[in-house]
Amino acid sequence: MKRKQEIFRGCLVGGAIGDALGYPVEFMKLAEINDRYGEKGITELALSKDTKKALISDDTQMTLFTADGMIWAYLRCSERGIGSYAGSGTYQSYLRWLYTQTGNITEKFWIDKQPHEKEQYIIKYDKSILEYKELFSRRSPGNSCLTALASGKMGSMTEPVNNSKGCGGVMRIAPVGLFLHNEPEIAFRIGCEIAALTHGHPTGYLSAGALAAIIAELVNGKTIIDSISTTIRILKTYEAHEETLQAINNACELAFSNEEVPCAIKSLGEGWVAEEALAIALYSALKTPDIREGLILAVNHDGDSDSTGSICGNIMGAAYGINAIPENWIRDIELKDLIIDLSDKLFDLSEHAFNRR
Repeated sequence: MKRKQEIFRGCLVGGAIGDALGYPVEFMKLAEINDRYGEKGITELALSKDTKKALISDDTQMTLFTADGMIWAYLRCSERGIGSYAGSGTYQSYLRWLYTQTGNITEKFWIDKQPHEKEQYIIKYDKSILEYKELFSRRSPGNSCLTALASGKMGSMTEPVNNSKGCGGVMRIAPVGLFLHNEPEIAFRIGCEIAALTHGHPTGYLSAGALAAIIAELVNGKTIIDSISTTIRILKTYEAHEETLQAINNACELAFSNEEVPCAIKSLGEGWVAEEALAIALYSALKTPDIREGLILAVNHDGDSDSTGSICGNIMGAAYGINAIPENWIRDIELKDLIIDLSDKLFDLSEHAFNRR
């Protein structure tokens, strides 16, 4: 397997594992987590009694729909010669996600197999993403995502659909950084545009753009800290970047300080909003090179544990590759085969699309 392919897989599988590790404790305070799981908190995946798999939440569900949407958008735009990643596939993919959660769909033909799923492109689909029944499970979907998509309005940075800066934009954005890794500035912009479909506050979409750029640079072989440095340079060119920049800087400073971990994470926030989720994930990823240890740090706190775990898993998986993830965690994750399949599809299409230049 090529090193980049290992990184693509590591990013999405790592994100799913961080999500699943944090999902059982998402709405618990740290004291409650410690009471239930011990002084180290939750340290192992909780397996469903029915499926014997660790359940993913809406974070990974939407990440998979983002990956499918990026493929859909690229092929659609290539065929038509016009369009955008946000509006020509990813938005429509999110409407399909909305259908899995609510049973509602704006246009019934979106339920059918789409051209990218049935025609003989370079990317071959065995079946539609909507044929995976696990994706219809309702796992605490974010209100901003639900209401924005149900509104019938496609949000953008210039015409926001709301003023939300919840973490629902950033927690799903890693596939953008993977696919567009050759051009981190473009990955940043597209990450912002796709997050702004549902999250209209600048911090909500700039945090997503920042994660996309960080992932892009990790694919390019940069270290986590060097990827952050590149991202900060790009971030500063955008208006209203100060809140996101401060959160990133705080995460970096605390990661290299002697501050006790629980206190450091508490000072970064709880992760319910975008910049806090990104900061906690970055802090945890910088604190240790061990993915298992990093994910345990990322989920054991008072706040949105599955989102901070998911983002941290994306970062560390992209930094170190799938071979650095414990094998039993990979084996036990729900929808492992679909996650790896979409990772490989993103990798193959990215290689085909951008390495011919």
